[in-house]
Amino acid sequence: MGIEVTGVSKSFGAQKVLDNLSLSIPDGKITAIVGPSGVGKSVLLKLILGIYEVDSGSISIFGEDMTIASSEEEKTSIRKNCGVLFQSAALLDSLTIYDNIAFPVREHLSLKEDQVYQKVWSIIEDLSLKKVANLMPQQVSLSVRKRVGMARAMILDPKVLLVDEPNTGLDPQHGQEVYDLIKSCQARCGFTGVVISHEIPEVFQVSDRVAMIFQGRIFAEGTPEEIIAHQDPYIKQFLKGSIHGPIRIH
Repeated sequence: MGIEVTGVSKSFGAQKVLDNLSLSIPDGKITAIVGPSGVGKSVLLKLILGIYEVDSGSISIFGEDMTIASSEEEKTSIRKNCGVLFQSAALLDSLTIYDNIAFPVREHLSLKEDQVYQKVWSIIEDLSLKKVANLMPQQVSLSVRKRVGMARAMILDPKVLLVDEPNTGLDPQHGQEVYDLIKSCQARCGFTGVVISHEIPEVFQVSDRVAMIFQGRIFAEGTPEEIIAHQDPYIKQFLKGSIHGPIRIH
């Protein structure tokens, strides 16, 4: 397996967000993690990355246990297997598009600047970013920033790509472009993908597996087709986006 989440619990004060949650994320596939707002989807992603620490349980990424990493250096070493596309793309406003993409290359690889250029320019061409390479992040649209974020996430050839709410702030057309980008990059590179999303059913088009979080645990999992066909009233309400049903909207 690519990522193994075993018996993970996480609370913030008196609020228990995840309760003995277990999930196997298969290697070379894209798994969508879905569920109502506030159920801990993004918390789980941050636990996988070691940004938050689990209260109990374990998380391993290709056999390396993030939850027993005792120093930031150890966590960083495990994170080298992971690329991350955050909601806002999280670009550095003081750097050009080119330098944002080059940043992790210069940070983690011992390459001469001409080698950095070759590596960065290759992905700039692949993701159709040549026209904006010398612009600043604030000079381009959010959809372009997300494309830049994808380039930066992919530049070190990660085994795992973690994507947090890829369509936040985008209209349907540009949101579709992001999903198409995820799908094409995964087909080309074969990474293990984790996509956190509330966009139903749009996220299903890029997903091999779907896991729904509810009440702190994995409530249902399977292929997109299996989830869509599920007759559980909680799942049916969530998929319909209805306010009427057993899920209470706060």
